[in-house]
Amino acid sequence: WSQVVSEAEKIVGYPTSFMSLRCLLSDELSNIAMQVRKLVGTKHPLLDTARGFVYDSRNNLQMRGLVILLISKAAGPSTAELSFQHSMVSGIYSSQRSLAEITELIHTAFLVHRGIVNIGELKSCDGPLKDMQFGNKMAVLSGDFLLANACTSLAQLQNTKVVELISSAIGDLVQGIYYENSKSSEEDSLTDDIGISTWKEQVFLSHSALLAKSCQAAMELAKHSAEIQDMAFQYGKHMSMSHKLHLDLQPFVKEGSSDSMAFSLNSAPAVLHQEFLGREAWIKQIRELREAIKAGKGVTSAIDLCRCHGNRALAALERFPPSEARAALANIVYAVTRFP
Repeated sequence: WSQVVSEAEKIVGYPTSFMSLRCLLSDELSNIAMQVRKLVGTKHPLLDTARGFVYDSRNNLQMRGLVILLISKAAGPSTAELSFQHSMVSGIYSSQRSLAEITELIHTAFLVHRGIVNIGELKSCDGPLKDMQFGNKMAVLSGDFLLANACTSLAQLQNTKVVELISSAIGDLVQGIYYENSKSSEEDSLTDDIGISTWKEQVFLSHSALLAKSCQAAMELAKHSAEIQDMAFQYGKHMSMSHKLHLDLQPFVKEGSSDSMAFSLNSAPAVLHQEFLGREAWIKQIRELREAIKAGKGVTSAIDLCRCHGNRALAALERFPPSEARAALANIVYAVTRFP
């Protein structure tokens, strides 16, 4: 995965690892960062999020912006308006580069907002209550700041359809995260009867909608046809679904993973295992769930589903002319659909 990302960054002209660095190093956010230092010594999740901006060993944080730049380059120059040609660098319009940064800012803003903790569930080892309350305030304010910057830059693109697409993606994110939080707070959520179709709907809202609609918006900025816009949307949707499935599968397929390796009961293997097993048996096996999933059909079905979304993403790429960028987009799919 790291090699695929590194090679793809060379194709788009520069590393995207610090794509949102301009905003993150602004005077306003520097002041926020100074305040966040007060949380050192606590277990507030905002600290882990901040560390992830500087060092993310899995190269997942800036993946969305990179994909937008690649698909913009893969689509090639627009034939609709020749005036666009003057703003192209390395086969990518400046407005498309701005969109990639906007998408990363939105994603970062929601990562920060996810760091808000439930004060009522805190333990004494997490840190002083006043510090944790302060951390929540900083998560809200800094996330709002990033989102406001993204919206300002979005308006500067001066494209109504793009604004509508990205705005709807923000709405999808809010809906998806709200659903996740509301389900996790319910006492019976461990035995909630969720099916894979419901899982797909939730994952699309919280993980895929932003990338899918941003890929479509990148094509709209270049005035590409509705068909090309739809293919870009399909690639973004199915590649990000494959990416999420790949992450969900790691505790079950990664060689040498310890028995204590954390996994989500809302991950694809767990949901599929529950469907195959039946609700009553699921409740009985809840304490032995990890080994039961590894021995059942959930993992193999999740791998098949991951590869299915990967194949659909590759099929969408067929509408783009052969190029280094298209090959890099295909390699991203191969990277998240390959298992030991």
